[in-house]
Amino acid sequence: MTDTSQQGPAQPHEEAALALAARGLNKSFSGVHVLHDVDFSLRPGTIHTVVGENGAGKSTLIKSLTGVYQAETGCIELAGSEVRFNHPSQAQDAGISTVYQEVNLVPLLSVARNIFLGREPRGRLGLIDVRALNRKAAEVVQDLGIDVDVTAELGALGLGVQQMIALARAVTTEARVVIMDEPTSSLERREVEVLFSVARRLRDQGVGIVFISHRLDELWELCDEVTILRDGRVVHTGPMHELDRRSLISAMLGRDITEHGVTSFTDTDVSETTAEVVLEAKDLSAPGRLQSVDVSVRAGEIVGLAGLLGSGRSETVKAIYGGLDTSSGQITVKGGPVRRGSVPAALRAGIALLSEDRKAEGIVPELSVRDNIILGILPRVSNAGVLSNRRIDELVDRWIRRLGIKVSSTRQLISELSGGNQQKVLIARWLCTEPSVFLLDEPTRGIDVGAKQEVQALIDELAEKGMAVVLISSETEELVAGSDSILVLRDGEVSEILTDDQVDNSRLLSALVDGGQR
Repeated sequence: MTDTSQQGPAQPHEEAALALAARGLNKSFSGVHVLHDVDFSLRPGTIHTVVGENGAGKSTLIKSLTGVYQAETGCIELAGSEVRFNHPSQAQDAGISTVYQEVNLVPLLSVARNIFLGREPRGRLGLIDVRALNRKAAEVVQDLGIDVDVTAELGALGLGVQQMIALARAVTTEARVVIMDEPTSSLERREVEVLFSVARRLRDQGVGIVFISHRLDELWELCDEVTILRDGRVVHTGPMHELDRRSLISAMLGRDITEHGVTSFTDTDVSETTAEVVLEAKDLSAPGRLQSVDVSVRAGEIVGLAGLLGSGRSETVKAIYGGLDTSSGQITVKGGPVRRGSVPAALRAGIALLSEDRKAEGIVPELSVRDNIILGILPRVSNAGVLSNRRIDELVDRWIRRLGIKVSSTRQLISELSGGNQQKVLIARWLCTEPSVFLLDEPTRGIDVGAKQEVQALIDELAEKGMAVVLISSETEELVAGSDSILVLRDGEVSEILTDDQVDNSRLLSALVDGGQR
């Protein structure tokens, strides 16, 4: 367990009002219950983390506390008084400041303006006193150890610096509660240490802090208390030091993790077969996200990528697909080089990516099933720029029959389909491109059991026909059942590799806990 000597003692505050509390929160979306009678208590002068796997309810809880969402039942208390926020600005005015993973500042304004946005010092005529503004901002960033010109345009700076400026803004609001949602995801280690130093100082001043991070080691380094969510329910809350890594993950996943030895990652090939290596990615690196990741997949092979959220799984496939800027690395498909950072180059090489976020990065809800399927092959179904309806209809009808997509008509809006059928439409879109490499990021997430089995069977069939497949899944059983080998990632690095008889559930769970701890 990480040394907690830098933590301030989480002393009981039984007599004092809680900094922030939720009582019996319930929240649903389209009939799906996301929060179930959730209770949460943040004491003044403590750093409290909320953890859980994807879909556990963390984001919904935070957004319910800060006015983005309104719970159907339950109440929220701030400093002992019941409150109701209908908008995030109301929460901020009440003393709750939030630092989001995606920086929500104004990129065209200066650093100083962003730090004091809406609270700028003004002169006699009500105009902004730029000199005083810059002076105060310089004092803030110097105090936080941030090396930046406060007159510089925020958007011209790196994402890590922008994240630190968001923190600086939160500090200057004199908030009673500060919520940090994945604040370290874009930071280098030195910047993380600065952020932790600021968080500890705020804690010592009596501020209550909610800290969310998928980098589990950070939790023991910084946090005093922990609440664990699973499937929208609180399954544990208590002092951080009472849990070790194994018991924390067991509570997150809802199953015990048994001890098992796991072979450490070596330079040995994933497969000893003589099948052609279709995809070869070497030394993929992206500052703060990936570090020297290697992936090799042969024809007919399914390589699983495992890891807790924040481990670098999605970043790896996005880097291969050209959707993530990388600082180094080489990618080849069937021996031919593929230019890094270029989605068109990846597509021409035969690489397809089924994104994790079906709604944001997959379907186009305003378009029909037919139009969603053909989006990736428009040049191939047109003559001199004019679409061939006959060729389109033949192709769409074939894939609808082949994948068993349930639609009333090919002209039906994709937004009217179930999650499973939407996923099949996206798979059909990529199969139309006839890829050599299929990158599947959580292909069965959010779909019913029947559709899940159909998608799993399809993945197996694609591999049997010689396609190279990379599979990401948060469900360890799915990875074990569907993968020939599994790469385990942790903090953007490959920490373990499981092959042959090592590919079993207990060994994988142990790798998730102990990966990189040699």
